[in-house]
Amino acid sequence: MDALPAPCPAHLVPDVTGADRFGAAYQRAQAQQAVFVAVERQGPRWTVKADTLPAGPGHVVDDAVNAAARDAVVRLVAAGEVRSDAYAGPVYFVLHGVDGEQRARELAAALHAALYGDLEPLTHAVK
Repeated sequence: MDALPAPCPAHLVPDVTGADRFGAAYQRAQAQQAVFVAVERQGPRWTVKADTLPAGPGHVVDDAVNAAARDAVVRLVAAGEVRSDAYAGPVYFVLHGVDGEQRARELAAALHAALYGDLEPLTHAVK
């Protein structure tokens, strides 16, 4: 399987619905020492997942990026776009209850970019 670009465009964010798909995508991220990003269908809604651990100890997300990502998650919860049980880092991010695959992919790609230091896509996605 080809490496995901960093940051990953929305249309390439993997759908990891199902245990086998999640495990395979996570292992791929570990093998490539990359930030894990994926979407998963959970009933009628979608979940966004991002994890920096597979990127290894050399991948450091600075405090300003983590603060911006957490702020974005808080705004998404306040706007009702994700459930209040969202988990906002600093290493692992989960956004439950996203309405639609396309929006989940957009948020996943924006969060992935942020975890590589580019906050602009996240800023635009959370307006």
